[in-house]
Parts: sequence; structure tokens; C-alpha cells
Amino acid sequence: MCHLVPYVLKSCAEFIETHGIVDGIYRLSGVTSNIQRLRQEFGSDQCPDLTREVYLQDIHCVGSLCKLYFRELPNPLLTYELYEKFTEAVSHCPEEGQLARIQNVIQELPPSHYRTLEYLIRHLAHIASFSSKTNMHARNLALVWAPNLLRSKEIEATGCNGDAA
Repeated sequence: MCHLVPYVLKSCAEFIETHGIVDGIYRLSGVTSNIQRLRQEFGSDQCPDLTREVYLQDIHCVGSLCKLYFRELPNPLLTYELYEKFTEAVSHCPEEGQLARIQNVIQELPPSHYRTLEYLIRHLAHIASFSSKTNMHARNLALVWAPNLLRSKEIEATGCNGDAA
């Protein structure tokens, strides 16, 4: 499964699981220059050494880069095409049916998106299991990750996409 997951995600997730169980991982931003340096290293098809001191001293830049990777995808991980279905799945009452409705929409994802989402969710569940150290419970992780994974093409076109995350 791992070889079918984007290298950026796999590298960042493994690094964070080993070195990044710290307060606010994924919530706090890294130093912009470190994020850009790391972005260039990944972008030039290098295999960045994430254990370099600069990244170990600024663990949050690795989390920031991982979110940035997903935010900049030309088609979001949960796809523009399925945006309406995802929003409908969570908006209908009763709430007890939401999980099943969301699972049904997830099944419609292209295979590469599905595998990537599966890997990301496993990683985020692992991070959530350390919430006593990170203060990143599942809800907090969902709040900082959702805008990077699910976006509306129409909302982005108006320039009101809430890029605060």
C-alpha cells in the first residue's frame, strides 16, 4: 500500500510519528523559510533528510508542508466532483446515519485518492492516540485538516475559501 501513497505524505507521516509527537502538531505552523526549503527539496525529486537539525528543531514545518501538499493539489483529495455528496452526507439528519453516508461517498473516490485517504486517516488516528501529549484530539485534527482535503471549486472561484487553516 505504501508505494501507492504520495512520497511526501509517507515521509512526513513517518517522521512525525517518530519525532513529532509534540504539542500542537499540525495545528501550529512551522517557520516559513523551513517549509519552503523542504518544499523545494521534495519538489526537486530529492529524498529530503528530515532528520537534519533544521527540521528536528522545527518539527512543525514538516506538518505544515504535509498540509500544504494537500492544499495545493489541483483536485483535492476528496475531489471537487464529490464535494456536494460529502456535504449532503453530513447535513442530513439523523446524525446516526452520517457515518454510513460518508462511507458510501468515500467508496466513490478514485483508487489513488482512496488509498491516500486511508493512509492519512490511519496516520491521523495514530496522532490522535497521543492527544495527551499533542493536544490534538480527533476533532482538532479534523478542524485543521478538513480545509486541505475537501474544497468546493465554486467557493474557490469566488476567492472565499477560508484558507485560514
